[in-house]
Amino acid sequence: MRVRVKSHWPPGHIRTPAYLRGKIGQIERRIGLFNNPEEAAYRQTGAQRELVRVRFRMDEIWGARAERDEDVIEAEIYAHWLEPV
Repeated sequence: MRVRVKSHWPPGHIRTPAYLRGKIGQIERRIGLFNNPEEAAYRQTGAQRELVRVRFRMDEIWGARAERDEDVIEAEIYAHWLEPV
């Protein structure tokens, strides 16, 4: 499934890399449910969130500056930061 990382900039403890916001990737696998570190940083307990591994091609992230377009990076991102493409 193709997804886009949401491109919003809320204040606080954010666990989604800035360089991936707004980028499109492919879900590589679903990892499971975990406490949300964005809430845990403030000693809040909320519902657990799904963590997924997303694969991004370098040309999607870096454009013409990518050394090798076909190389990939994988990042573990909480599903509430993703939207379907």
